[in-house]
Amino acid sequence: MKTYTNTGSKDTRSGFGAGLTELGQTNENVVALCADLIGSLKMDDFKANHPERFFQIGIAEANMIGIAAGMTIGGKIPFTGTFANFSTGRVYDQIRQSVAYSGKNVKICASHAGLTLGEDGATHQILEDIGLMKMLPGMTVINTCDYNQTKAATIAIAAHEGPVYLRFGRPKVANFTAEDQTFEIGKAINLTEGTDVTIVATGHLVWEALEAAKVLNEKGISAEVINIHTIKPLDEKAILESVSKTGCIVTAEEHNYHGGLGESVARTLALHQPSPQEFVATNDTFGESGTPAQLMEKYGLNSAAIIKKAELVIKRK
Repeated sequence: MKTYTNTGSKDTRSGFGAGLTELGQTNENVVALCADLIGSLKMDDFKANHPERFFQIGIAEANMIGIAAGMTIGGKIPFTGTFANFSTGRVYDQIRQSVAYSGKNVKICASHAGLTLGEDGATHQILEDIGLMKMLPGMTVINTCDYNQTKAATIAIAAHEGPVYLRFGRPKVANFTAEDQTFEIGKAINLTEGTDVTIVATGHLVWEALEAAKVLNEKGISAEVINIHTIKPLDEKAILESVSKTGCIVTAEEHNYHGGLGESVARTLALHQPSPQEFVATNDTFGESGTPAQLMEKYGLNSAAIIKKAELVIKRK
């Protein structure tokens, strides 16, 4: 079984900041807009080096989206930055009407997604943003797993023509993907080969899935782990090829099971290859205050939960 090494825990929002810094040096059309959260989004370096291309909009997220949409008309590539809750829920109308409907080339970059926002609690956490964004026609939805992948994705979406929702987080998590990787939108990454169960995971749950696979391997269960960093467009081919070998699947995400990765996978299976599926996701609930680790434990979003669901789904084959 292939193993991965944590080269040092880093927060994925810093990967976004590093990617934006590199874009500032290599692409003069990239501009950045922020809703009064420069430090939280790690946009400080871009602002310091390219003040003429940085725009502090203040706590006016709807206005930020509207300005970004307008900037695309002049050929600019705007990256907007705020918390995931305010990037989507607060400004859904503006994104739908001003960005998605007209196919504007806006990159909506959202930090502090999911439960791992932690102590800020339910009003700042969001567990339905992937569903909101993936339902918009033409919207690409990306949810990266570590620092290196977030940096690579940030750079890659600048070259993609069309609206993108890029989702990442606040806490330090394992950094295990290649530093020199090239990010390919819509292309899943097979991390480990397996024959007994497929585990497809996204975001912070990818490392947890790898940890679960190690324990399952010790129990004599061969798990295939796939990193689904792009939820839309979904790499259906990779999922179906894996399930054709294993006969069952577990989906894992830091999101409500309504509207998330799991539902997209379920639709794919229903249309092409009906198979047993179990979900690791929040169960139609808001979050609450607590440390990221406490919340992931309480809401069943960790390696232990993935192991449990893997053992369950195998019995359903």
